Amino acid sequence: MLDFSSLLLAAALSGTCLAVTMFAIWLTAPRARFVLTVACGIIVLVAHVILFWRYTKEPDPLLCQIALALLSLGFLIICLSAMQYLGVPDYRRAIVPTLAAMAVCAAFTFLGFDGVGFIVTYTTVTVLLATIGAMFWVNGSHDRRILLVVSFLSGTCAVSFALCGVVLMAKGQWALGAAPDNWAERLNSVVAVACMTGLGALTLSLHHLQAQIELKAETMTDPLTGLMNRRGLMSLHGERPFGPFMAVVMFDLDHFKRTNDIYGHPVGDKVLCRFAAVIRKYARTGVDAFRLGGEEFAIVMSRMTEERAHDLASKIGVAFGTEIVPTALGPLRSTVSGGIGFGGADGSSLDEVLAEADAALYAAKRAGRNRVISRKRMGKAEPVKPALRSA
Repeated sequence: MLDFSSLLLAAALSGTCLAVTMFAIWLTAPRARFVLTVACGIIVLVAHVILFWRYTKEPDPLLCQIALALLSLGFLIICLSAMQYLGVPDYRRAIVPTLAAMAVCAAFTFLGFDGVGFIVTYTTVTVLLATIGAMFWVNGSHDRRILLVVSFLSGTCAVSFALCGVVLMAKGQWALGAAPDNWAERLNSVVAVACMTGLGALTLSLHHLQAQIELKAETMTDPLTGLMNRRGLMSLHGERPFGPFMAVVMFDLDHFKRTNDIYGHPVGDKVLCRFAAVIRKYARTGVDAFRLGGEEFAIVMSRMTEERAHDLASKIGVAFGTEIVPTALGPLRSTVSGGIGFGGADGSSLDEVLAEADAALYAAKRAGRNRVISRKRMGKAEPVKPALRSA
């Protein structure tokens, strides 16, 4: 027969070690705030286990109320850490119902119906654990195998708590006067230790994955404009064949060197950021934007006819031409030239399409700048709008 006290002490020891590990990880990576939240939740659960162990030795109504409140609070904090990690907004959806359940539990326990208090608490914990599993499965963006394990462990732990409540209801134990001790409670102690240890290990794995994703995003992002850089372009489209309805538009800001020479590099940076903002405004599904370096930008468009691609690129040029950057020398307007390259029926490489777009871009420069053309429209290099004063 399993020794119930030993199971509780094992759970407390396991939780303490797990929490210490989480705190140590958070100290080395303060940005991973969800790890700190998980550690705080586990500490609260450890406090619950210790008080509950004490309650099994010396039953006391007040001790019972505190232990049950800590159980609900601990899993609430862990649920909030999951929401924090997954970016699920509005924490009140979890906080308000849990606090209400804790109040109901305290009221019944105070009136002597501690069995009902245990049932309410077990129900609350079951819902919180089920919510954690569902959130990871629905909102998670990592390897589905890892998310399946998280959901499975949360669900298994939820079932073990649900069984504890079901056993109490089946026996009609509305008033206990002591800690419940039955097969479901013993099973729950084993399952909770195993599942919480597993979830702790998976939390470390998820933290590692998140760190990798953030590092990869940083290496593929231009720090000035926030657009993806050339590395990001190669990562997303380097191995992708470009069909006839895919296009690349290369943009080059007109006379940008003169802008830096006359107005200074801080103003030049503002101009670059303005153009990046214009591209974002017109970006949508199937349109990816990149800063290739210096004053060169590119957008990759999918499911685009030649006419639609030219129209979208021209709108970007027109919109940028209306942007005004205030400077110490007066308001500054800049223009941009663009060239469009298209994929082929047999599937062109990114380098081939970029070369075509680059040739069209230089044709636009030679034709007088402030326009967007493609190799197929070499004889129709019309300005994208009436000429504007450029730097």
